Amino acid sequence: MGRNFVSCAVALYAGLSSVAALTPEGMISANRYGVATPNPTGDFALLTISKYSFEKHKQSSKWAKLDLKTGNISDWEGASGVSEFVFIGPSPSSILYVNGSNAEDDGGISLYFGDALAIGDAKLVASIPAPLSGLKAALTPSGDINFLLSGQAYPNGTAYNEQLATKPASAARIYTALYPRLWDHWLTPQKNAVFGGTLKKGAAPSNGTYGTGSSYSFAGKLANYVTGICNVTCAESPVDQEGDETDYDLAPDGSKLVFRSKDIDLSLSNYTSTPLYIVPFTGTSEDAVLLNPRGAPPYPDAQGYSTAPKFSPKGDKIAYFQQNGINYESDRRILYVANPDAKNAEITKLAGKWDRSPASLAWAKDGQTLFVQASDLGRDRIFSVPTTADDDFVPKNITDEGTPAGFHVIPSGLLVSDSKIWSSRDIYTVSTTGEPLKTYLQANRVDPELAGLGPEDVSEFYYATNSSEIKQQAWVVYPEGFDKSKKYPLAFLVHGGPQGSWANSFSLRWNLKAWADQGYVVVAPNPTASFGWGQNLTDAIAGKWGSYPYWDLVHAWKYVNETLDYVDTTRGIEAGASFGGYMTNWIAGQEMGKWFKALVTHDGVTQTLGAYNSDELWFMDHDYLGPYNASGMVPGSPYYDWNPLLYSDQWTTPHFVVHNELDYRLPVSEGILLFNLLQTKGIPSKFLSFPDEDHLTIKPENSLVWHTEIYKWINFYSGVSNATSPY
Repeated sequence: MGRNFVSCAVALYAGLSSVAALTPEGMISANRYGVATPNPTGDFALLTISKYSFEKHKQSSKWAKLDLKTGNISDWEGASGVSEFVFIGPSPSSILYVNGSNAEDDGGISLYFGDALAIGDAKLVASIPAPLSGLKAALTPSGDINFLLSGQAYPNGTAYNEQLATKPASAARIYTALYPRLWDHWLTPQKNAVFGGTLKKGAAPSNGTYGTGSSYSFAGKLANYVTGICNVTCAESPVDQEGDETDYDLAPDGSKLVFRSKDIDLSLSNYTSTPLYIVPFTGTSEDAVLLNPRGAPPYPDAQGYSTAPKFSPKGDKIAYFQQNGINYESDRRILYVANPDAKNAEITKLAGKWDRSPASLAWAKDGQTLFVQASDLGRDRIFSVPTTADDDFVPKNITDEGTPAGFHVIPSGLLVSDSKIWSSRDIYTVSTTGEPLKTYLQANRVDPELAGLGPEDVSEFYYATNSSEIKQQAWVVYPEGFDKSKKYPLAFLVHGGPQGSWANSFSLRWNLKAWADQGYVVVAPNPTASFGWGQNLTDAIAGKWGSYPYWDLVHAWKYVNETLDYVDTTRGIEAGASFGGYMTNWIAGQEMGKWFKALVTHDGVTQTLGAYNSDELWFMDHDYLGPYNASGMVPGSPYYDWNPLLYSDQWTTPHFVVHNELDYRLPVSEGILLFNLLQTKGIPSKFLSFPDEDHLTIKPENSLVWHTEIYKWINFYSGVSNATSPY
């Protein structure tokens, strides 16, 4: 990426007065900002800025440096080889970073150590012959640097490198246990593992070259802390698909690490349990000890997902989240703190009755407070929780609007990188009690593609529904040049999950403002199953897929029809992905299906009797109230009762179908079945599939086609366009 991406942002920060519609091409090609990561003293932060060019058909990116004192954003000179980094003593700007390739060009990586303020002078300290990532590091009392990386390992524990691996003569796959494939890939004998190594302070070893000319050297030995822990299933960390570098952490003095893994005593596909292991840095998988054994005191109900383990600044505590439900990914996450050195871990629950589900955390510098992020009333907010909090403690939010992509503790408070419906990235600081301090970047103020977007484009309403004791919320997003004295067709969007939400965040996939700027008023309801209004609302979807959420959506539509004079529901369209796609298929056969001019299903369930063609079977076991068997084929079973195909004789509305070939969560046959039936019935319909996409459509060129084709369809049937055909 050229330097102008950063300098352009600085030059335009004074404000962009022009108001323009957010087009799919503009949205996709606008700057994409990473999370701003500060140095330990909070003097500056580093972040990536990337940009896609439809002219060059290429993504470019570079690093930028944000001066947290002046607010100036500039190129991080000399950082072109940096793929990821950590700040690590002895000075506040000392840095260890990964270069995604090495001099041997064998598919491995290199580690460099230097000063972030003179990164071009960094010295090579290690070359590792495997494509590892997820760097963590700590300065030991002796002055050495202990580091962690993760990647795939052979069953014997050595790091796997596809480029160096011997290719088998046959491509056959053989499985004897669940599951054979997950999300977008087939499982292989190689499993994820956490590896550790030490950079010794001093001259290079006599038997190696790495470390020459620098203050650190690497002897080339990596420990594997995960592979070999095996029973019913073998341990794996990060956990396949949903896992990342937050699945493990290194103590501040480098003496020990913690990681999570799928439960080795349970079937991978039927249970969500992921306990935590503690292991000395000088140990191996043979030395790993469970921190929170499933069902153990003092909290025997804590049996589900454990996530985000994080050492305290002194290393004397580990904070983490855990769910109770053992086959439910959306159970409430509860915050725990454990003593990693105690035999029984001395686990303590914090704010145990808090009716929110936090997802990420950071320690205060003094180790007395935790900052956690949780969905709350259509936003993701950051809350503070003292380590003395009892079960009845109710945390208060210290941020309000937006959805943080990441946040870091700095001496003055928190450095937050978030997004909002009207801005792809805001970077700002806030005190630990919630006072705004300084705003450094607002993408809608600096990026021409987002010019004119603002909070005035968005509102919300609450409405009564017969499936909940509380009123439920819906977002309203207005089109460019909105005039409330005029009428605009409705775009009614249903979110996925079903346990999920439409939040105040910017998305490159289902961007509410991009839909609105086609000429619609977008209404995006948060029905039963949505996050952020208490666990009861989230849980109520179980066994009720076609019931509670459907009636919530009916009531939301009626509220719009009766209350919002500027919305023309007679020209409305409806669309949804994943569970939203299922709900679109369900709506198509109900009374509500006749209320729309066109429907859009992206990767949705067409027939629930085929639910077990998925990967993680615990999802169906929970949401359909048990495993699929013969009883699922008779009335009274959720597999039968909420099957969209039961009502396919009522389908009449023009229907656009998207289903991707790498979607193993919901196989492409679901989309083909839907399209075949629509075509057989003579219903106007169109099928779009990407052979190189999974449950999501994220590649820029594919995304542009996705938006173009869908908008062409809905704009024809709603009358927004003057086209003579939706094809």
